[in-house]
Amino acid sequence: MEEPSAGAYPLHERTLDNGLRVIVSPDHHAPAVAVNLWYDVGSRHEQPGRTGFAHLFEHLMFQGSANVAAGQHIALLQAAGASVNATTWFDRTNYFEALPTGGLELALWLEADRLASLPVAVGQQNLDNQREVVKEEKRQRYDNVPYGDVMERLVELTFPADHPYGHTTIGSMADLDAATLDDVHAFFRTFYLPNNAVLSLVGDVEPEQGFALADRYFGQIPAGPAAPRPVATPLPAIDGLPRAEVSAAVPADAAYFSWRLPALGTREQDAVDLALSVLGGSQTSRLHRELVRRSEVATDASASALPLIGGTSFGFASVRCREGTSPERAEQALVAELTRLAEDGPSEEELQRARAQFERAWLQSLSRLETRADQISGSATLLDDPGRVNTRVGEVLSVGADEVRRAARTHLDPEHRATLIYRRSEESR
Repeated sequence: MEEPSAGAYPLHERTLDNGLRVIVSPDHHAPAVAVNLWYDVGSRHEQPGRTGFAHLFEHLMFQGSANVAAGQHIALLQAAGASVNATTWFDRTNYFEALPTGGLELALWLEADRLASLPVAVGQQNLDNQREVVKEEKRQRYDNVPYGDVMERLVELTFPADHPYGHTTIGSMADLDAATLDDVHAFFRTFYLPNNAVLSLVGDVEPEQGFALADRYFGQIPAGPAAPRPVATPLPAIDGLPRAEVSAAVPADAAYFSWRLPALGTREQDAVDLALSVLGGSQTSRLHRELVRRSEVATDASASALPLIGGTSFGFASVRCREGTSPERAEQALVAELTRLAEDGPSEEELQRARAQFERAWLQSLSRLETRADQISGSATLLDDPGRVNTRVGEVLSVGADEVRRAARTHLDPEHRATLIYRRSEESR
């Protein structure tokens, strides 16, 4: 990579013989290092009838490997002073830890051991146990909390059922129940490969040291065939005003709109992201000012984008109704604000505020080693551009008011939305 400009984070990259992409970003301000692995596999890579596998593996990867007993992966790292976690999303799965520099080799050995040998530890008992853990997670986070199924319902309204984004990361419990050991092992062998991963080391480590350690621990793991990539053809705007209504035990009636947006990594996506921030990104946004404070039709209102890489992103706006306000009234108010934004665009003050909110959040994510490493791995995996860590703020700050107005007019058209309505059930009143 090129030498960084003044104030930029240094980035050094090398690809091992087995295809593992390694990025080292030295930062010697503290004797600590972040180890971050992104695998190019998320729920969009799953096949019909086999949903939920990417998220299931987030759990299985902590259940032992050839040389690590079940439960010891986290225990060993925490004993070395590490914070450890993993997440699954539509586009990827990531595993990460931050720890004192002296624990770097332990972290790399543990990550490499499970990449090299996880199927050795994934027997029927482990699969059954973690399958039940995932099902309990679904009950706690999706099924038994107010509005917990909102993402699942909005995804179903926004994307065709057979689209890679047509189901959530939690997947189908029926699919997980039907999963066999052979299914699970095949998924691992398809996607958990060094040539389908990015390893970022950020912190108190020199580039050559990091490359040597990565090669020592990961270099002997064989590459596999290139993992299949889902079709990423952009979808047209939503047509026909699809709508769903739910009666549920929720604290208030609510209305949600969703749209199909441009893909991650495009200037147009940045523009519509800023438009949604102006619309409902904070308590100074239009929705909060007009619907919560002025007209008092809502107790809460928001809007945001979920940028995705597979051709089409996802955006939504929501209004939680004040007592005595119908969801239809909230819909009308939301449509009015969308129309006004499309016609007039943001004021200079609104745009500056939206830019500043983005800049603050971005710089905050770079202030910690573990989240900086995650941004580097993510940009490398999804956009083939780890240097985005140094250019991202400038990209967003350069988006102008006219671009934001056009993005709102084009992509946040109320006539090309999906609508989800929650009504309080009688027993919850």
